[in-house]
Amino acid sequence: MFCYQCEQTAKGEGCTKIGVCGKQPEVAALHDLLIYTLRGLSQVTLEGRKVGVIDRQVNVFICEATFSTLTNVDFDPDRFVELIRRTVELRETLKEKVKTAGGQVNFTEGPAVLKPEPTLEGMIHQGEGVGIHSDPSIDKDIHALQWTLTFGLKGVAAYADHAQILGQEDDAVYSFIQEGLAATLNKNLSLNDWVGLVLKCGEINLRAMELLDAANTGTYGHPVPTAVPLGAKKGKAILVSGHDLKDLEEVLKQSEGKGIFVYTHGEMLPTHGYPGLKKYSHFYGHYGTAWFNQTKEFADFPGAILMTTNCIQKPRESYQGNIFTTGLVGMPGVVHIKNKDFTSLIEKALALPGYPEDMDRGQVTCGFGRNAVLGVADKVIEAVKNKDIRHFFLVAGCDGAKSGRNYYTKFVDLVPKDCVVLTLACGKFRFFDKDLGNIGGIPRLLDIGQCNDAYSAIQIAVALSKAFNVGVNDLPLSMILSWYEQKAVAILLTLFYLGIKDIRLGPSLPAFITPNVLDVLVKNFNIMPISTPEEDLKAILG
Repeated sequence: MFCYQCEQTAKGEGCTKIGVCGKQPEVAALHDLLIYTLRGLSQVTLEGRKVGVIDRQVNVFICEATFSTLTNVDFDPDRFVELIRRTVELRETLKEKVKTAGGQVNFTEGPAVLKPEPTLEGMIHQGEGVGIHSDPSIDKDIHALQWTLTFGLKGVAAYADHAQILGQEDDAVYSFIQEGLAATLNKNLSLNDWVGLVLKCGEINLRAMELLDAANTGTYGHPVPTAVPLGAKKGKAILVSGHDLKDLEEVLKQSEGKGIFVYTHGEMLPTHGYPGLKKYSHFYGHYGTAWFNQTKEFADFPGAILMTTNCIQKPRESYQGNIFTTGLVGMPGVVHIKNKDFTSLIEKALALPGYPEDMDRGQVTCGFGRNAVLGVADKVIEAVKNKDIRHFFLVAGCDGAKSGRNYYTKFVDLVPKDCVVLTLACGKFRFFDKDLGNIGGIPRLLDIGQCNDAYSAIQIAVALSKAFNVGVNDLPLSMILSWYEQKAVAILLTLFYLGIKDIRLGPSLPAFITPNVLDVLVKNFNIMPISTPEEDLKAILG
């Protein structure tokens, strides 16, 4: 195997024996084979688009299947066998439709004609031949941009999939995902062509996040500042982890009146701010931090656990039977819920002990989405003009297990008291429970939401730039970002598309970026690696 799609890849170069995330070599090979077959299906969709053949079922499937290869989403080999076979079935059916409409589907080689082997072992062997380093003849810089695009598309697909579940779609997003997947088979594209495609991915990801924002707020209302308990209520318990608001809503509906309290974990914390979800009286509090601590945290949780968009590969036997998954999420030996029927999850929660007594562990406040922040924009602007607020720091992104990630905790600790920290995504769990006080009634720590709520952060920045009549890069705003997986790649490409400069990124730079490509990014966007909190703060504030 070879995989370098996440920040924690082995030695900062690539995982070759087993994934740092826990991904086994056979699963890595199936991921590669699925992406390869999706490229072939995408070739056919593009030919179909030329003659007016657009199949929504195929569009949605490509998003779902691409999303399934995201870091820490699905580790179940059998699920990938199904997805690969389904990809080929859809490809062949679509070929007939395109041919009937007068399109060209006379492919003679590559993924558009590949036939999967009939056995799991055979598919694994096929996957080993189509991975990241399967074509050593490709120019190294073009190869880097091809995989930057591929990883960015995985992030776009994740957001697009969440949005369509709640009824928000844009064919332009589907079309570009297909264009990008198919483009990796085109050997006639220049380095400049690839730079253009990578930036286009950032543009499309902005649209995907906009769709998801509209889906979430249109369904559940705009988030409002909400105090969330970190303790527990005596009684039975269900823990919901991941990102999927629809799954959480269904769990709340189906468990209502059954004496069960529902808790969030990881990136589900911001859901407490949505009026359409916080209305449930048994939606109580937040438990745990981020996904990388799941092994310990889940072992300590006395109820049933639902994982909606991320998983751990090998849950301990002592609590494996307490974990359920839904949607694309999969791992061997864990119950997978279909059709959003959470009866088995609820029954397991009722059978488990739950919390024996109330526990008070303090609280945190979430719900500072763009509506909430811009609702007090006049106070923010006045505070800046009066020099009560000197600077804003967006300290955001993914969390992970590397010891170097304590940089972000220390950075927030050292931020001067006349500065405000905006945060989003699971990176905030390094410091989310700190009491930083306020400036004139404005909290110094503002939790904007999930990683996709980078859209909200962008809208806040744009609104402030208009209010001060300056460009976003001229605002007293610095971005201190952490990354781990492919949604973070997509967001970073969006920031590049928007022309955002001076981003500090860590804990380390992507392994799939070559020195030449990095040089282009430095020259155009002045992106830089984090150093130490003290040095970075001094460089920013003087």
